[in-house]
Amino acid sequence: MDMGSIQVDEHDVDHKQQPAASVKSSVDKYRLLPEFLKVRGLVKQHLDSFNYFVTTGIKKIVRANDRLVSAVNPSIYIWFKDVRIGQPSISRDGINEKITPQMCRLSDLTYAAPITVDIEYTTLGSHPEKIMQRKDVTIGRMPIMLRSCCCILYGKDEAELARIGECPLDPGGYFIIKGTEKVLLIQEQLSKNRIIIDTDKKGKNLKEEEMRKLADLVGSKDKTLWRFAMMALFWIVWMEKAKIKLYGVSPVSEEVPFFFINLNWEDIGINASVTSNTELVKSKTVIQMEKGKVYLILNQFVNKVHVLHNFFIPIMVVLKAMGMESDQEVVQMLGRDPRFSALLLPSIEDCASLDIYTQEKASEYLEGKVNYSSTERRALAILRDVFLANVPVSKNNFRPKCLYVGVMLRRMMEAMLNKDAMDDKDYVGNKRLELSGQLVSLLFEDLFKTMITESQNTIDIILKKPNKASRFDPTPSIKKNIIFEGLERTLSTGNFDVKRFKMHRKGMTQVLQRLSFIGSLGHMTRISPQFEKSRKVSGPRALQPSQWGMLCPCDTPEGEACGLVKNLALMTHVTTDEEGGPLISLCYCLGVEDLELLSAEELHTPNSFLVIFNGLILGKHRRPQHFASTIRKLRRAGKIGEFVSIFAHEKQRCVYIASDGGRVCRPLVIADKGISRIKEHHMKELSDGVRTFDDFLSDGLIEYLDVNEENNALIALYEGEATHDATHIEIEPFTILGVCAGLIPYPHHNQSPRNTYQLSRMDTLLYLLVYPQRPLLTTRTIELVGYDKLGAGQNATVAVMSYSGYDIEDAIVMNKASLDRGFGRCIVMKKESAIIQKEYKNKTVDRMLRPNRTGPDAEKMQILDDDGIASPGEIIRPKDIYVNKESPLVTEGQELSVDERRNCIYRPAKSTYKGPEGETCVVDRVALCSDKDGNRRIKFIIRQTRRPEVGDKFSSRHGQKGVCGTIIQQEDFPFSERGICPDLIMNPHGFPSRMTVGKMIELLGGKAGVSCGRFHYGSAFGEPSGHADRVEAISETLVKHGFSYSGKDFIYSGITGSPLQAYIFMGPIYYQKLKHMVLDKMHARGLRVGEMERDCLIAYGASNLIFERLMLSSDPFDVQVCRVCGLMGYYNHKLKVGICSTCKNGDNISTMKLPYACKLLFQELQSMNIIPRLKLAEA
Repeated sequence: MDMGSIQVDEHDVDHKQQPAASVKSSVDKYRLLPEFLKVRGLVKQHLDSFNYFVTTGIKKIVRANDRLVSAVNPSIYIWFKDVRIGQPSISRDGINEKITPQMCRLSDLTYAAPITVDIEYTTLGSHPEKIMQRKDVTIGRMPIMLRSCCCILYGKDEAELARIGECPLDPGGYFIIKGTEKVLLIQEQLSKNRIIIDTDKKGKNLKEEEMRKLADLVGSKDKTLWRFAMMALFWIVWMEKAKIKLYGVSPVSEEVPFFFINLNWEDIGINASVTSNTELVKSKTVIQMEKGKVYLILNQFVNKVHVLHNFFIPIMVVLKAMGMESDQEVVQMLGRDPRFSALLLPSIEDCASLDIYTQEKASEYLEGKVNYSSTERRALAILRDVFLANVPVSKNNFRPKCLYVGVMLRRMMEAMLNKDAMDDKDYVGNKRLELSGQLVSLLFEDLFKTMITESQNTIDIILKKPNKASRFDPTPSIKKNIIFEGLERTLSTGNFDVKRFKMHRKGMTQVLQRLSFIGSLGHMTRISPQFEKSRKVSGPRALQPSQWGMLCPCDTPEGEACGLVKNLALMTHVTTDEEGGPLISLCYCLGVEDLELLSAEELHTPNSFLVIFNGLILGKHRRPQHFASTIRKLRRAGKIGEFVSIFAHEKQRCVYIASDGGRVCRPLVIADKGISRIKEHHMKELSDGVRTFDDFLSDGLIEYLDVNEENNALIALYEGEATHDATHIEIEPFTILGVCAGLIPYPHHNQSPRNTYQLSRMDTLLYLLVYPQRPLLTTRTIELVGYDKLGAGQNATVAVMSYSGYDIEDAIVMNKASLDRGFGRCIVMKKESAIIQKEYKNKTVDRMLRPNRTGPDAEKMQILDDDGIASPGEIIRPKDIYVNKESPLVTEGQELSVDERRNCIYRPAKSTYKGPEGETCVVDRVALCSDKDGNRRIKFIIRQTRRPEVGDKFSSRHGQKGVCGTIIQQEDFPFSERGICPDLIMNPHGFPSRMTVGKMIELLGGKAGVSCGRFHYGSAFGEPSGHADRVEAISETLVKHGFSYSGKDFIYSGITGSPLQAYIFMGPIYYQKLKHMVLDKMHARGLRVGEMERDCLIAYGASNLIFERLMLSSDPFDVQVCRVCGLMGYYNHKLKVGICSTCKNGDNISTMKLPYACKLLFQELQSMNIIPRLKLAEA
């Protein structure tokens, strides 16, 4: 028997159950996962990205904007040389004090570190300007991400962490801003500097001709056509009115019923867009096909008359302005296919009709289109710096840009002739994820530039003064608070408003969810979408095949954000930027022919592929597959970065090389002709601690693939299934799920929406469970993430049967004795805070008083200590005083002397506890601290223990939530012949419609686990690799320990004592208590009589109760009703008589009571020409 194929403890399993050794020995690669999670994954991408920003990104930004030169006197300057970020600290009275995260949480501070620079600057003195050097000048403070390389916690072991007051299992990856923990969510975006071909059926082409077509249809006899035409006309008119841009709508659209018009390709705009993003410029270039002609749309060319309409510049004019004057050359760039030149013909004619044949004429034409009328020539500058900003122009050589436009045109034409060449915006390979590092870096860049301009203005104002002092030092004018205040404000509100980069986004940061350990881990891997949630588009919400292994297929919220908010899978890594220079020169060494040397004819020759690096065209290569495999070999040998991806695109005849940040990638085992490179001895070295995950990478056993490169690979799921052509093998199949989905046992046996429901519950778990347990049926992910150390539920013995009628619709019946023993009991913590000593303008101070032990207020002050503050451990009731302080009456005005302060009059300013009635709460902790204004604060944590009551929500791990329907004494509960009494009874009708077979297997596995004393596993897809126990094996264990193989038990009724007619399915299932508790709802809403409650009251015939609840205690209103016409009138106060406005007299008016809502409904119906008449009878 080959040991590698399945590793199980020998004594648990009969030898019958072990599979025969497969021909290919398969290695258990599971040990790689914990090693991977040590270096990458989960929260590590946030940390990597922030570390990259702190170590290199911030230096690049400062290097790019390193001079601050005065405009008044250019010889005065400040030159920022080197920039560093120090240790997290706070300056109090000029002294830097080190801070820990826990201190910041308690004192509502921001966990930030100083940004220091070395500067060189000149001063004005009597003699010529003197050049001075200064080291370590603070220019601001940077909020620090916990566990990043600047953080105090970095590299500490568990004991040291516990000493600082941090949980060793806390993953970090968030900021502490003003005492609250904020997560910068991962942002999803379309990738920059890439050509994206898209159709643009915005309906803006449906102008006159279409209107005419519609008008003809309106006249037609066919009813359905007529209805469609009317709808479409209505939509067009409405869109014209609202100037609403409909984003790319799918062909048969949910939004606009245009699909019955036969639009030919000339009507549908097709465009190629590039969003350029360089360190200096960020711009968007669109080349659009409009009625058969090709135009350039660029924000810099704006129509002066209609500001809303961008000018459509004919593309041939742009090419001529960039020096490609010959039309033949343009046609050659597109390629030899006559269809291409035919498609380009209208554009060439368009250019000729404008009488533009030379570069000068073209530039003149463009000058007229530039939006501001300046004397200098700006058109060429715009073409050089803004148009396709990612293609560099050196020495006014525009040729690379012309060729780039040629490639864009060619791709557009291909898309017109062949619909498959369209780009899919939802394809994960076209997406980039922006991590916290990139976002903070954008923000910092903006604030740093703002700081330089503001400081410069200050210096200029001082220098302009005629009576300025002879000496002048520019350094004090550096505005130090701009950076910190901007960063703090943005991170605490989550609204990014960076006008410089046209970024306006809301809700980018969220308060970290601390209800459970997994909730906060899942929050770190969440991806925030670029779309608004309200748009009803199905495209971006669908599960993309390219998400396999990169994004979790289950973990997405239900409701409006479904499918838009995604989560990373377990082994996903998000790349950071890599230096591109060495890679470019490497490509040229490997036989890429330089773009500069190619003629236009050779741009699209059929025998070679284009080579595109990060969206930049490098040149052509004759042997693309050979080139790609060479780069792969270099990557596997560790000669170039491990995250560089290379991908040969057969249809576009391109080789794409990518090294930019924000791509999602994951590790895979390399296979040679279907045989894995990882052998048994490698795994042994790993478990002995000789090998690390990085050694596997550098030895070429494992490599990272991103979504594009996966298209060039053939990946086998298991080693045994690998064919001869397989290039890679998955490390573990269950890693396609995310952190939260990995907690569900046997998810592959459940109907898929159930898993999704469970995950949307995951975040709502728990306040503080009193007796948490680890699940009996565990999964590999639970162990990897450390969830077994911080459980959030309890193993309850569940009997599946109906009992008492209080268990309809998912309600559960609970056993009172197990609640007494502490099942589902939890502690709720609330925070109260008060400022105890505040210093006012006239230097008077609040004072604390000793409590009165006798007298009127004594009973309210029982919980106070002698210092006037509530003492921990005391029971606190509503209206109790927890801080006994007095404030001075007069706080404004000039400063008082010491004697006056002593004699000033005080008024009581006690803090009373305003909790809800009937809850017993205990003061758990009292903390004294000082806030950033120097006032002494006091914080109380008040705890309350709650035991489950009727109406509290529980949920198993399979998305089956149940409400506690009734609590029954243990003596009335059914019991098994072994005397076991279940903790809860669940209705069997919860299984058939929901098809959660995983829950049944969990019950079996838990029962076997309890009886044989080992944890059973239920990882996703784990049966072949031995990470999930098979049902047959579990049943065998049950039989061995004297249970029925099916998990059913022989049960006696607790009421009659006689056996029940049927065998009952009974065993342990892991249940979680959800945070929706009845007590909280009671105070929030009161006892609401809703629609369903109304139905019950009607069924009981309790008419007076309905009358009272729905009218008397709601909104009674007196109305005047006319007995003749039955309509409502009004009351004339002058004549003291009711008048009917329809009959114009007041003879037959009666007064009656109606709910105001009812009166309003009648009047609204009347406004729609529906007349409700009230027929009255004598009461």
